[in-house]
Amino acid sequence: MKYVFVIRNAKGAFLIPFMVMLILEGIPLFLIELGIGQRMRLGALGVWNTIHPWLGGIGISSCIVTLFVALYYNVIITWVFYYLFNSFRYPLPWGSCPTNGNGSVVEECARSSETAYFWYRTTLDAAPSMEEPGGLKWWIVLCLMLSWTIVFFIVMKGIQSSGKVVYFTSLFPYVVLTIFFVRGITLRGASAGLMHMYTPKVEKLSDPTVWLDAATQVFYSFGLAFGSLIAFGSYNTPKNNCVRDVLLVSVCNAITAIYASVVIFAILGFKATVNVDRCIDLNKDILVRHSFLPYKNVTMEKYEEVMAGINATESKLLELEECSLSTQLDNAAEGTGLAFIVFTQAIVELPGAPFWAVLFFTMLLSLGLGSQIGILEGMLCTLFDIDIIKRVKKQHVTGVVCLFCFIVGFIFCTGAGEYWLKMFDSFAGTIGLVVVALMEMISVVYIYGHERFTEDIYQMTGYRPGLYWQLTWRYIGPAIMACILVSSVVFMIIKNPTYGAWNAELGLVEQTNYPSWVMIIALCMILAGVLPMPIVFLMRSFQCLKVDLDIHQGSIRRNETTASTKEMIDNDDEDDENDFSGPALGGHVKTHSDASDDDDDDDKPVTMRPTMLMRVTGAHLDVPKLKKPFRMEVYDL
Repeated sequence: MKYVFVIRNAKGAFLIPFMVMLILEGIPLFLIELGIGQRMRLGALGVWNTIHPWLGGIGISSCIVTLFVALYYNVIITWVFYYLFNSFRYPLPWGSCPTNGNGSVVEECARSSETAYFWYRTTLDAAPSMEEPGGLKWWIVLCLMLSWTIVFFIVMKGIQSSGKVVYFTSLFPYVVLTIFFVRGITLRGASAGLMHMYTPKVEKLSDPTVWLDAATQVFYSFGLAFGSLIAFGSYNTPKNNCVRDVLLVSVCNAITAIYASVVIFAILGFKATVNVDRCIDLNKDILVRHSFLPYKNVTMEKYEEVMAGINATESKLLELEECSLSTQLDNAAEGTGLAFIVFTQAIVELPGAPFWAVLFFTMLLSLGLGSQIGILEGMLCTLFDIDIIKRVKKQHVTGVVCLFCFIVGFIFCTGAGEYWLKMFDSFAGTIGLVVVALMEMISVVYIYGHERFTEDIYQMTGYRPGLYWQLTWRYIGPAIMACILVSSVVFMIIKNPTYGAWNAELGLVEQTNYPSWVMIIALCMILAGVLPMPIVFLMRSFQCLKVDLDIHQGSIRRNETTASTKEMIDNDDEDDENDFSGPALGGHVKTHSDASDDDDDDDKPVTMRPTMLMRVTGAHLDVPKLKKPFRMEVYDL
């Protein structure tokens, strides 16, 4: 639940779709996932199986999509490690262009920039295309092994160890972001970047992929559809005010998004200004060589006068470039390039650049690890709801998952590694998440029942969700996600998807069509994340797949292998023994007794246990007595 420095389709059209998706989709789905997890005290697989066995595929799809995201997300942490290690060098290796044997600057670096050259040539050793990947880059392989090792040791003991790490990963980035905010707004060209940020381009809003990217950004910032929120909600005490948590996190998320965007666009404005100056210098060199200018250090008035007298044909023959600030801002780096190209160039301008570089990449590392912890916790929580895996120690399961992801991650360690990462991000991490989120909202609102879920929220928090929640849950949220999903698929079919390939000769990124075999792989990943839902639905509707009656025992095993969770639940149970605070706060819950129970037992408060399936009867929460044998009940359609 972090705001990660991954801005897509920024170009003056980022905040509008992001805020719309945040209010109409992100916040309502956030409460659904957190509330249903807290209500049932189960992981993603257990929750959907409990609502109805036919919906068990939602948990499997969520787990598969989360696996795809975990595969490439840790690669970003890998690159951060490489930059962090290089940040201890003085001067910074991306602060200047290397030279040839004759003392001249390497042409690839001269045509691009110092930071772009270090990123594409030194760090990635980028291949010209996905069809020419080159071999494994050993330095990336070592950093990938380090990142997965660290993630394993953080996650293997559950949220007791990872929760302590999250305190640092949540607060430290704000300190660094504030430092860069102060520095960013004082840079030359920062005002141009901020003007670009607050000048929305309406034509961009007609592009469905912009809205799909905005929805995906909301999913990443909240951790929606990964299963992690359901898992974390299941660890909450029954009387936890999940509505307050949702509103607080949402407000903090929106403020952080705007705050980070100001810093980002200020740096983008500075970067664009520097690129314009570089472009003008290159054009002046060409004009001097062809005797259009007497010398390089002429005034800007003289330069503009000469450029105005050159027609388009002569400009093309002389290979003159268009030096426009607006063009540079429109073509500003996005995604990984934003952190590894734009911000690194700003760091070079700071006094004591290595110190600021270490600070910045430590912040990125904390952001990445915090997000990766949440992703893996959600996936592991789902795995521990499976009958075969629930008997294995969490350390062993975590180790196998991390080892598998490390081996598959070799594909990102080639010269085409960044291209593969963009492909995973564009297909496996977007469409799959939207489909899972749509099915989650439909399952809770229309199958479990919005009235029943509203009553659950009231019984847990004392707050009854009103008109905003009902409209977004029942109509607006599903409609928006369905429209985005359909339009995005149609748009991808009509317009062939492309990726940015590095052209070493020109020193720039060129948009290239994906090879047909890569698109087949992308289609397989999308289907792998979506097909489990209809497959489980059909197999259980035709009784080809039995219902796992021990699904709640998976929850017991998951809790026992998470040290902090068992302790938290035990303490909560002890406190609730003498809790008479009323149903809104988890006490005085009305119960149904067995025929053999005394009538006096009906007035005694009963603790909500993590293994008990709670039902709503009338206006009260119906909890089976502890001595009643456990029996899984399925909500009627």
